[in-house]
Amino acid sequence: MKKMLGIMLTMLVLATAPAMAADVKIGVIDLQQALNSTQEGKAAKDRIKRKVDNFQKTMESRQAELKKLNDDFEKQKMVLSADARAAKEREYQQKVRAFQLFAKDAQEELQQEDAKATRHILEGLSKIVKEIGDKGGYTVIVEKNSLLYASNGIDLTNQVIQAYDKLPKKANGK
Repeated sequence: MKKMLGIMLTMLVLATAPAMAADVKIGVIDLQQALNSTQEGKAAKDRIKRKVDNFQKTMESRQAELKKLNDDFEKQKMVLSADARAAKEREYQQKVRAFQLFAKDAQEELQQEDAKATRHILEGLSKIVKEIGDKGGYTVIVEKNSLLYASNGIDLTNQVIQAYDKLPKKANGK
């Protein structure tokens, strides 16, 4: 929906451009590239990757524990009484549920952290784009990925990244 709206807005601007060609100045920005290329974006990506690695190690350890528990149960189940077998099965199922809950919680935590970092960086990028638009006399600055074509000469992505990285540490959340 947003992409279609962006394309329609761009087409509208471009359709009216010949009438006011001398006054129109258009710029584009690749927000995904800007998010990933700012120093803060790289740091957030590294921080999340470290968390993913830690969660992965924990999950592998828990999976190994579950496998061992299951293997031991399979070896012993013929000699266990019905009550002991049922208790072992309950214990195994509880550990499986705990593992699944841990995996779900870890995934949610990572998604929330990623969303928080993305939202924060996008707020800063938005301010930078507005400043560049105002100072540069741009009529419109659009997201590059919603365009069918744009000349590289009007791409402001690197300018926005550099301006964002120059923000004082407090302003961009470092």
